[in-house]
Amino acid sequence: MRIDLTDTTSSKINAGLIQARRAIGTPAVGMVLTLVIVTDEGSAYDALKAAHEASKEHPSRILVVIKRPGRSPRDRALARLDAEVVVGDEAGTGETVVLRMHGELAHHAESVVLPLLLPDAPAVCWWPDKAPEDAAEDPLGRLAARRITDSAAAEDPVGSLALRAKTYVPGDTDLAWTRITPWRSMLAAALDQKHGKIESAAVEGEAYNPSAELLALWLADRLGVPVERKVTGGPGLTAVRLVTSDGDICLDRPEGGLAELAVPGQPDRHVALKRRETSELIAEELRRLDPDDIYRATVKFGLRHLLSSGGSGSDSAEASGSTGASSGAKPAGTAKSAPAKKAASGSGKAATEK
Repeated sequence: MRIDLTDTTSSKINAGLIQARRAIGTPAVGMVLTLVIVTDEGSAYDALKAAHEASKEHPSRILVVIKRPGRSPRDRALARLDAEVVVGDEAGTGETVVLRMHGELAHHAESVVLPLLLPDAPAVCWWPDKAPEDAAEDPLGRLAARRITDSAAAEDPVGSLALRAKTYVPGDTDLAWTRITPWRSMLAAALDQKHGKIESAAVEGEAYNPSAELLALWLADRLGVPVERKVTGGPGLTAVRLVTSDGDICLDRPEGGLAELAVPGQPDRHVALKRRETSELIAEELRRLDPDDIYRATVKFGLRHLLSSGGSGSDSAEASGSTGASSGAKPAGTAKSAPAKKAASGSGKAATEK
């Protein structure tokens, strides 16, 4: 069922939700969280589609905030709220409210969203495209227990990682990090087996790919060895190589679907490592509402070692993983574009690792 409300208020929207639930015969509310999506008209459809797919695993109230501050002084002086209430099959397993905030109201979105949050249920805020510089200090971000951004959608995908590290607050996460979960799981499983001493590592992938940078930083932080960042044509991440005293451990995915895992002394085997859809990434993030300590350690490691090294190209990448070379470096006082320089050893545009 769909209800359109023009020039409305939060109380009328809540009344519309109750009316819609009664009309379709489901008065009980069985939702586990509120997902607030902050986006624009151009990205709203794809974001809402992904959220509806994720709601099959996590029934939720989805609030889509679309800000329309207006271009002319007259439009900016107005304040109007239009809403679209969707309940039933069109809204996945929960309910959806699309909020279009016009004029001055666009600068006070939290005043509209707060009364619509589910009581006694956590709230998650997701910026599918342009995210605020400090998600935790954003008025909508302060309402949420978890804040999801996506560095791959930023104008400077790799450079935005420095900003996320500087402004990190427990509860922050990034879909660029979520995309490498299968890679981290596969590599951890390979290292659980008997292997020689790890001497160095290399991460191969597209230029300006924040997921490849995060994977390299994670390996450098956890293994304490130099990690080289190699630029390839993609798609996304293509390979990780760990150099050990017994030979190379290699996880190679040249086509973005099926990967091959090679471990010294064992037969090569194929493993599923497909590029995942946004709905799968969001569903994974909604499974845990506690702080992601490994993500925090990884981005803080990058801020301490990578940015303070002041290098570029593969030299900077290796410095990030060399504990001896970085031990005397001081943390950077301001966010710099060193990560972007490191990734720019090849040319190409940012690619979203799905």
